[in-house]
Amino acid sequence: MTTTTLAVLVPLLPFLGAAAGLLLGRTAPGYVRPLAVLPSLTSLALAVLVAVRQGGGQAINAATELTPTGSVPIELALHIDGFAALVAVLVGVVASCVQIYSTGYLRDDPRYPSYAALVSLFTSAMLLVVYSGDLIVLLVGWEVMGICSYFLVGHYWETPEARAASIKAFLVTKLGDVPFLIGLFALGTDAGSFRITTVLGTVASGGLHHPTLIALLLLAGVAGKSALFPLHTWLPDAMAGPTPVSALIHAATMVAAGIYFVARLLPVFQASSAAMVVLAVMAAVTMAGSALAALAQDDIKRVLAYSTIGQLGYMAGALAVGDRGAAVFHLLSHGAFKALLFLAAGVIIHASGTNSLAVMSRMTGLRSRVPDAYWTMTVALLALAAIPPFSGFFSKEAVLGAAEHVATGHTEHAPGSAGWIVLVAGLVTAVLTAAYATRLWLLAFHGRGVEAPAHGKEPRSMTVVLWVLAVPSLAFGLAYGPLPDWFDGRDLTPVLTTSVLGTGLALVGGIVTYGAWRHTTALAPRVPMGAVVAHPDAEPAQVEAEAIASHAPVFGDVAYAPDPADPGRLLLGPLHRHAAVGFHLDAVYNVLFVRPVQAGAALVRFLDREVVDTYVRGAAALPRLLGAAVRRAQTGNVQTYVSALLAGTVVLVVAALLVATGA
Repeated sequence: MTTTTLAVLVPLLPFLGAAAGLLLGRTAPGYVRPLAVLPSLTSLALAVLVAVRQGGGQAINAATELTPTGSVPIELALHIDGFAALVAVLVGVVASCVQIYSTGYLRDDPRYPSYAALVSLFTSAMLLVVYSGDLIVLLVGWEVMGICSYFLVGHYWETPEARAASIKAFLVTKLGDVPFLIGLFALGTDAGSFRITTVLGTVASGGLHHPTLIALLLLAGVAGKSALFPLHTWLPDAMAGPTPVSALIHAATMVAAGIYFVARLLPVFQASSAAMVVLAVMAAVTMAGSALAALAQDDIKRVLAYSTIGQLGYMAGALAVGDRGAAVFHLLSHGAFKALLFLAAGVIIHASGTNSLAVMSRMTGLRSRVPDAYWTMTVALLALAAIPPFSGFFSKEAVLGAAEHVATGHTEHAPGSAGWIVLVAGLVTAVLTAAYATRLWLLAFHGRGVEAPAHGKEPRSMTVVLWVLAVPSLAFGLAYGPLPDWFDGRDLTPVLTTSVLGTGLALVGGIVTYGAWRHTTALAPRVPMGAVVAHPDAEPAQVEAEAIASHAPVFGDVAYAPDPADPGRLLLGPLHRHAAVGFHLDAVYNVLFVRPVQAGAALVRFLDREVVDTYVRGAAALPRLLGAAVRRAQTGNVQTYVSALLAGTVVLVVAALLVATGA
């Protein structure tokens, strides 16, 4: 079987699995789990085989014209280079792990068949994006992922949070997709083709007529899909969906698509220095702002969501300094440990019965209840904090090293200002990342108070997956040696200066957070979990007074104050309340966009009701009055009709005589 045929099967098999799962979900429920897991595993095996055959060498290209357009052709094309081959393997690994994990996590969910089918379709769409050699076909996978995210985030549609989160995710990403689509059309028009190889050839020959405009339009779509500032606000709210969906979206699909797109078309963005500086600023604000927000979150999944935004900022920063090898290296490394973090968080949530870190900090013995999640999450958090020798250290240092090279003028792949912006923001974020990773670990696993609830042993399908993902989280970074052969030959060896700075700052962040935790724990009174109950229906003042007096967290349907032993409160100080709500960006967008749209809709409704409808009603009034007059003349009296007939006849005769006389 040819490599091209194998590559076609990689996205096709999950698509067929999704179609079969939707058709047989109700009539043959016994086939749902095999149809969810087996196509993903087979697709993974084929993706590995394609990667082995590609070998990091010459790109594999194949194309056939999809349909004649009369102008710029649309082709069903494959373009598989080293980046595409390895990213497809990542997608296959994470998707397979998520499907296996979900068989245990959602084993009692009545909507599991549709969920599993949508996950397969999601996987197929991302693989289409990865392998596609034509921008319009890539756009199809791009948009299919958007609709899949809408349904999967809203899986628990009974809850208002899930419904709102799914709508927000769809609308915010679509807000970026509109300029993205315009940018694709402009790019295809300038290049005379949507084929990626042709587009890159046009860029190399200087054939782009509007490089800055095209790059900025495309960046809008990338910001929406990959949750970069300022279109990142949908991602934390998307945590209302099932935890395995969060792992899939954050590790290998959706948010990875935008970064991968820029990496594949990086020369288009490098053609405009202004676009590279804009991308650097977006990356800097994204990574630093999200790290501050993560330090203030109480929901364990929202901490990880803001963490994902920060790591995407690192990837965007690597692209802003012109090093797509470092960006994709961190994308692959992050995909492994972030999938592990979310799936381990799912085990912890299942065991503790809550998402709240404040509640977990009031529990003792949680780590002994879930030893698999404890040890594997520890590995993943060390990778996230970029502590050597874990994978995140090598991939993050590749980003910082690339920024340092540009900042010091050792390379001309990007403006020097972009290098300094990314380098400074990256080092600041290294401190904050270690801080919120340490905070999460301490609050989740080192609480004091009531005994953690016993929910029994977790399904093996959930725990085995954690150990599978722990291997690349620990060891993948060591691949920095052979990876340059797959990534344009760029050296990914850690730079001594940034390695020492980054690791030192990460250790400082972790140690300071540990000290703050010890300090707040020693000072905070430890109250039994149910000491004071303030029901949500109580008066707000009463809830606040009782909660503050009890120093108790949120648990179930009971409203409590945040835990005063949270080190994030001490570290952030007055900034904490702003960081906890994402620095009020949602409120800003509400003022700038939501309220004007609502005001415009109200105006249109008023004009339609008071102006347009007035004319419509007026146009109908005259026929209605004439009809009423005619109706009154219809008395049903024959004598009246005969009299009217005679009177009319007389009138006609008189009129005729007058006319004749006048003639």
